[in-house]
Amino acid sequence: MSLANTKTAYGAVTRSLHWLTALGILIMIPLGWIAHLSPWATEAELATKAQLFSVHKTIGVTLFFLALVRILWALSQPKPAPLHPERRAENFAAETVHWLLYSTLVIVPLSGWIEHAATEGFAPILWPFGQDLPFVPNSDNLAETAASVHFLSQWLLVAALALHVAGALKHVIIDRDGTLARMLKGASAGTPSAGHRVVRPLLLAVAAWAALLGGGAAAGLFASEDAAETPKLEAAQSDWQVTEGTLGISLVQMGKEIEGSFADWTAEIAFEPRETPGKAGDVTVQIAIPTLTLGSVSKQALGADFLAAEDYPTATFQAEILRGETGYEAQGALTLKGAEVPVTLPFELTLEGETATMQGSTTLDRRNYAIGESMADPEQLSFDVQVNVALTATRH
Repeated sequence: MSLANTKTAYGAVTRSLHWLTALGILIMIPLGWIAHLSPWATEAELATKAQLFSVHKTIGVTLFFLALVRILWALSQPKPAPLHPERRAENFAAETVHWLLYSTLVIVPLSGWIEHAATEGFAPILWPFGQDLPFVPNSDNLAETAASVHFLSQWLLVAALALHVAGALKHVIIDRDGTLARMLKGASAGTPSAGHRVVRPLLLAVAAWAALLGGGAAAGLFASEDAAETPKLEAAQSDWQVTEGTLGISLVQMGKEIEGSFADWTAEIAFEPRETPGKAGDVTVQIAIPTLTLGSVSKQALGADFLAAEDYPTATFQAEILRGETGYEAQGALTLKGAEVPVTLPFELTLEGETATMQGSTTLDRRNYAIGESMADPEQLSFDVQVNVALTATRH
């Protein structure tokens, strides 16, 4: 049994790669749709959904590398001649379908992988080599674009696969020739002198891709979804005005850290530096909850079971600024989602003239605010949520 192709037969390597790819596709496509449609209202359902997606992603990455090996091997091998060289239209269609299959076998899993790498958390790839891709930043816009390409290209893969199978059945049922036997057991068939057309089928395949992506763009699949307009918070009136700063959170979902931040928040600060322990001022922080971005789970985080941003659009932290033996801290309460819970925020402070720079962090327990009550397993979603604050303020 020859490993390599000949001008009339497929070798063992080509045939093995062909059937391994076919098996992977037959598993990956229905598994992806089952994962996509499966519910996630409860902790158990979410765990199942995540596991399904993890298996789907792992098979997809495997198919990506398998497709690359298959393409590189095909480029190094002679392609067995067509059995009916006189049927030009049929051969032209078969060559076009092959180009579509090769391209979709690369683009479908690669676009899914890019979407995964551009987001944070949820359903890791089941391998030890990390979840990121070189040159792929964490970006919601990039993830949405990759998801659209993945969605569209899967249908092109399904269409090309259906045409490929239909062609194979025609050869078996109607023509009764050796096409399937060549791929099943390496049988030799055909005339070695017959060749394959390459350029025009390739151009038609490129045109199919252009039509697919152009149609997707026309349908608005690549347009960024405009976020619902949230009323901006009124500027805080205080002696100290924040000139720049960030208010972020981080947590762990499915074993992976997810970081996010609020785009709109204000701080009303009354503060007098002191060298001895005691009260140094007061602070009131208003936070626009709907402005949170939290990677791929932003929409879920703002939903009713989590931050309930529609019903509780604002959170408030009111605290006294105290000087302790080792530094400053803000002691007060955070009102979030209708619950008021004591919170202490220790921070480092640097003063240069009338400019103050601070950095601080504290840890909240999401259960205190009835956030994510359906997810009682900290392995799925950590109870602890770290809050990180950094700002620069000037005194007027």
